[in-house]
Amino acid sequence: MKCPFCGSLGDKVVDSRESKDGELIRRRRECSACRRRFTSYERIEEIQFMVVKKGGRRELFDRSKLLNGITASCQKRPVSMSECQGIVNDVLSILYQKPDREISTTEVGEIVMDRLKALDQVSYVRFASVYREFQDVSEFVGEVKPLMRDDEK
Repeated sequence: MKCPFCGSLGDKVVDSRESKDGELIRRRRECSACRRRFTSYERIEEIQFMVVKKGGRRELFDRSKLLNGITASCQKRPVSMSECQGIVNDVLSILYQKPDREISTTEVGEIVMDRLKALDQVSYVRFASVYREFQDVSEFVGEVKPLMRDDEK
C-alpha cells in the first residue's frame, strides 16, 4: 500500500476490523519510512451482472435501482426496508447461481412479484402495474381477481 504522506510502499498493518455487515475490512497501517498512520479499506470485488431489457438492450445490474422500485411499491405499507432488501438479495442469489452473468428484466420482475405476492398483496399489485405496464383498468382487475379468489379459500 502506498503511503499517502511520503509515497513509500512499505507499511505494516497495526489494526484490522470488519464492518458490521462483513462486507468491508478497515485496516490501520503505519508507514515504514515516515511512521505516520493511515487507514485503508478493503472490499470484495463484486461480479458485474448484465440485465437484458425487454427491447434487447443490455445494461449493468443496478441494485439500488431495483431496491428503489421495490420500496416505491411498498410505500405506506407494512413492509420493512429489510424485507425489501431481502427481495433484492434473493434476486442476487439467483444471479450468483447462474453460469452466465446475464438476467432478463422479465426474470427479475417475476422473482420480485413472487416475493411481494407472499409479503404484501397491495405492494404486489403496485409493482405489477408498473412492471407489466397496465394500459387500462381491465388489466389491473385481471391481476387483482386471482388475489381475491386466493383470499376466499
